[in-house]
Amino acid sequence: MRYRRTLVPGGTFFFTLALADRSQYLLTEHIDALRASFRRVKARHPFEIVAQVVLPDHLHTVWKLPEGDADYPLRWALIKSSFSRRLPARETIPLSRRLKRERAVWQRRYWEHRIRDEEDLQRHVDYIHFNPVKHGHVSCAVDWPYSSIHRYIRDGVMPLDWGGEACTARPIYRPPN
Repeated sequence: MRYRRTLVPGGTFFFTLALADRSQYLLTEHIDALRASFRRVKARHPFEIVAQVVLPDHLHTVWKLPEGDADYPLRWALIKSSFSRRLPARETIPLSRRLKRERAVWQRRYWEHRIRDEEDLQRHVDYIHFNPVKHGHVSCAVDWPYSSIHRYIRDGVMPLDWGGEACTARPIYRPPN
């Protein structure tokens, strides 16, 4: 079955991708492999990561594609396959996936939404940065190490206490450079 995707050259998109087994913590346990997969694909097929958060079992991101380029499905296929190849093969692979030479790391489908305007973009960026709090991983968004919130704070786009008053009276997590 082919899914209809909104392909807009130079568009900005929000994505959600999840592991096939949502009880796994592969994305954060193997964050270096995920980062390497992103770097490799970005080098060959450029795109801008506007905002991103990686949680143990899923990730959210907003991408801005280059002018004249709408091929985010290729980028995601390459990122997912690159990351999967970097992991030890420990999962049970169903026959349907083995026949297609797939691992059982990622859900096959993913969610995409074309960003319509600045307000839509801001809502999605905020959603991304608050997601670790929503899922109970941290009480303050700034404490989650796998988030673009640190870049937003460093660049003065967001305040240190973004996400609630409880975050103002304590030391702020600063990821290594």
